[in-house]
Amino acid sequence: MDSLRKQFLALENSHLAPVVRESNWNMSGILDDEFFEFGMSGGVCQRSDFNGDYDLQEDDYHIFRFEAKVLGPESVLTVYVLENRTTGVWTHRSSVWKKRQDGWKLFFHQGTKTDGFKKWE
Repeated sequence: MDSLRKQFLALENSHLAPVVRESNWNMSGILDDEFFEFGMSGGVCQRSDFNGDYDLQEDDYHIFRFEAKVLGPESVLTVYVLENRTTGVWTHRSSVWKKRQDGWKLFFHQGTKTDGFKKWE
């Protein structure tokens, strides 16, 4: 696995980890100040939503078909299929990570419900 792919797979897994998702404080350390998300439900959230009691699911997630693409010297796009092993829901995911002074931060994220990774071959 090349180093870029390995680095960003670890970053994606970091915001899916139950220990991170149990705390808005933990999650906020991963998110960029300008973060926003289009959720699989159609809802939109932004960085400020994680300052309070935003409800994060501490489910068991597994990533398939992970790819990382450099968009520029300070931004990377990741795409993958995510299985929520707790609920059985599959989603296509994409994220944009931006390099900041204190490391890589999640700038944008989107989830779209699907029937599984067999659709993305």
